[in-house]
Amino acid sequence: MEVKAKAKFIRMSPRKVRLIVALVRGKKLSTAIDQLKFAGKFATEPVRKLLESAAANAKHNFELSEDNLFIKEIRVDQAPTLQRWLPRAHGRATPLRKRMSHINVTLGEIVEGEKKKARNVKAESPVKLGTAPAHEEGVKVEEQKTAKPVENLTEKDHKIIDPRREGRSKGFTSKFFNRKSG
Repeated sequence: MEVKAKAKFIRMSPRKVRLIVALVRGKKLSTAIDQLKFAGKFATEPVRKLLESAAANAKHNFELSEDNLFIKEIRVDQAPTLQRWLPRAHGRATPLRKRMSHINVTLGEIVEGEKKKARNVKAESPVKLGTAPAHEEGVKVEEQKTAKPVENLTEKDHKIIDPRREGRSKGFTSKFFNRKSG
C-alpha cells in the first residue's frame, strides 16, 4: 500500500531542502521524524510537517499503523521562481531570485512476510572461492606473476612514476616535482 502527500510552493530553495530530504530517504517513518527534530536547518519544519501529514493520511484513509510505514520515495522539485529587483548605486538594479520548491513523499508499508522470505533465499555462487574452473583443451591459461619479495626491492622500485610526466625534459619542473621531502 502506498500513501502519498505533497507540499507545494514552499518558500525555500530546493537545494537547501534536498539536504534535509537526503537525511530521511528510505528510513522508517518514526526514525525519520526523530532525525528531523535534531537537524539544525530551517528546512526540517516543512519536511517534518509533510511526513506527519502523510502519516495522518495513512492512518485516516487506509487505517495503517504509523509504526509499519517507511519513506519509499521523497522528491524535491523546483517551483516557479519569484523575480525581484534590488536597487544599487548609480541607478542600477540587481536581480533577486526567490526560489520555491515542491516536495512529494510516498510512504510504503513494511510487510513482515516479505522480510522473512527475503532472509530465507540464499544466493547460489556458481564457482567456489579458491578453486579454479576446469581447463578445456586448446585454452591457454596464463599463470599469475609472482611479486618481488619486499627485501629485494631497490630504490627504483619505490619511485612512483606519473605517466603524464614521463616523457618530459629534466628541467626545473622535474627537479621541483620529483624532489624528496623532509
